[in-house]
Amino acid sequence: MLDERFRTGRCTLGDQRLETLHTGSRWAEGPLYVPAARFLLWSDIPNDRLLRWDETTGTVGVFRSPAGFPNGNTLDGQGRLVTCEQGNRRVTRTEHDGSVTVVADRYRGKRLNSPNDAAVASDGSIWFSDPDFGIVSDYEGHRADSEIGACNVYRADPDSGEVTQVADGFRGPNGVIFSDDERRLFVSDSRAGQIRVFDVRENGTLSDGEVFAECPAGFDNIRLDDAGRLWAAALADGVHCYDPDGTLIGRLRVPETVANIRFGGARRNRLFIAASTTLYSLVMSVTGLPSQRR
Repeated sequence: MLDERFRTGRCTLGDQRLETLHTGSRWAEGPLYVPAARFLLWSDIPNDRLLRWDETTGTVGVFRSPAGFPNGNTLDGQGRLVTCEQGNRRVTRTEHDGSVTVVADRYRGKRLNSPNDAAVASDGSIWFSDPDFGIVSDYEGHRADSEIGACNVYRADPDSGEVTQVADGFRGPNGVIFSDDERRLFVSDSRAGQIRVFDVRENGTLSDGEVFAECPAGFDNIRLDDAGRLWAAALADGVHCYDPDGTLIGRLRVPETVANIRFGGARRNRLFIAASTTLYSLVMSVTGLPSQRR
């Protein structure tokens, strides 16, 4: 605990020890809890597969392989799986019949770098980060030159499919989440060691953005709880918790490097942690935002 608000906000209650759900990944990422089916999907990027953990039985199996070197996963408003495929350099949607639809793979005719994480707004638009992590080597994708020449954040229109750039100036944009009212967009920049927050204007454009938090070792994925606190996968030392004013108030220590986190479970109070080779779980007293799309 770094700040009294971590205790008074009841963040310290709940499980005191991490539960290991599965180990054996090369680089675990993108956990997504699917409440209708009570299972959790996550990405094992270098092994080019999506894995599935069943909450009712505890069994683990392969959901999809090959999977395009998948990274972030989320659900849209119809409960369909949205996946950022680093290897295929695209964002896809898995339909209810199992077919795959390409949501975005180009910007102004040029191939995307390697989409990393996505958030779905209530109007159905998909906002996603596009760093170059999947094209700098063959470990998490396929080595290639960037056609765009920059790492940006984009919006895919739900009707026209048009991809527009909504934010730039990043070194390595990563996690993307909306506030509960969708008036703000948070984006982590792994290489800059920052989380930036933007105001979302009524026309769908963003403000210039301000630095919300900093961590020299870098951030990966980020989430919000229903009290407005931000939880971040900090590459140096576990999971960081930030008060809505941006103050670091507490940390959760994890024995491996944390890449991605997600609230889930029947009451949204179970924190799933994808860290290096392992998928961990922690039942907490705090509750994540109700929408998996965030």
